[in-house]
Formats: sequence, C-alpha cells, structure tokens
Amino acid sequence: MLEKRIKSTIRDIPNFPKEGIIFKDITPILKDTVLCEDITIELKNRFLEQPIHAVVGIESRGFLFGFKLATLLNVPFVMVRKPGKLPYKKIAQSYDLEYGSATVEMQLDEIKKGANVLIHDDLLATGGTAEAAAKLIHQQEGNIIGFCFLIELGFLKGREKLNNYSPKIVSLVNY
Repeated sequence: MLEKRIKSTIRDIPNFPKEGIIFKDITPILKDTVLCEDITIELKNRFLEQPIHAVVGIESRGFLFGFKLATLLNVPFVMVRKPGKLPYKKIAQSYDLEYGSATVEMQLDEIKKGANVLIHDDLLATGGTAEAAAKLIHQQEGNIIGFCFLIELGFLKGREKLNNYSPKIVSLVNY
C-alpha cells in the first residue's frame, strides 16, 4: 500500500522549525526513485477524469512532484514562489501565519482565463499557502479543479479552508 510505504519513509524531525513542532521530512522519499514514480503516478491517476490545463506547484517542495505531475498530465507547470524570485510581471497574495504573515507570487501571464488548474504542494497544514495560490489563480480568472498533497496534517483543519475553492482534495498520507 502506497500510504504505508510513504509513511515508513518520511522522517520525523522533532522541534523543527521551532520547539514543539514535529517536522515531516520528505527528503528520504527523494532517494527512492521507485517510490517517487509511484507517488506521481498515483497523483496523476486521482485526477485523470478532470480536465486540467495547468499544474501549480508551491515553493519549494511543491516543485518536486508538481513538475513531474504536470509532465505526466501533459500540461504546463506554473510556479508559485516567495517574493522576489520571479523575473517577469507578477501578482502577489499575502496570507496569515500562526505568528505574522507571508506572501507568495505568480507571474502574471501564467494562467489563462477559464483554465482548470490543479494546485500541488508537499504538505497541507493550515491551508494558508494553498489558499493564497488559489486566490492568485482566481485573480487571473482560472478555475481550481483540485488540490493534491503528499501529506495532510488533518488536526490543523486546512482542508476546511480549501473546500471553498474545490471539493477535490487529495492527500496520500494523513496524520
């Protein structure tokens, strides 16, 4: 079972990035090429029935599987990045964190009006970053076809925030 393989490969890092947090480290997954391939195929299969025009990956770990997923779906890959990382005209969206706020950006011409977009990141926690990406897509009049994640921390209830954008939310592993 894929979920069991992923869970047994993820490494827990206690007290990172701050005291009391158990960080779910996916870097050991990247050493297992078969597992990486199986993950991207599973994500692709979960969205085969959806008319997808682009995959958006959220910096930085959302790029790891997001690009391969876009390639498998034969659609463009679009990056959502931290401020100052994209060279062309861009739009920005700020969102709240537990302590403070953050901003993400997308290049202005990435999403065509009416395009169906799949948003990918490695982890769904509170949903703030994925929601910010969804707002960037809506600013360009794109449609959110769904969200996909390797890991979901269900106790943080991020899924509830994202349901406002799409009912199709896929997480391969839940904690």
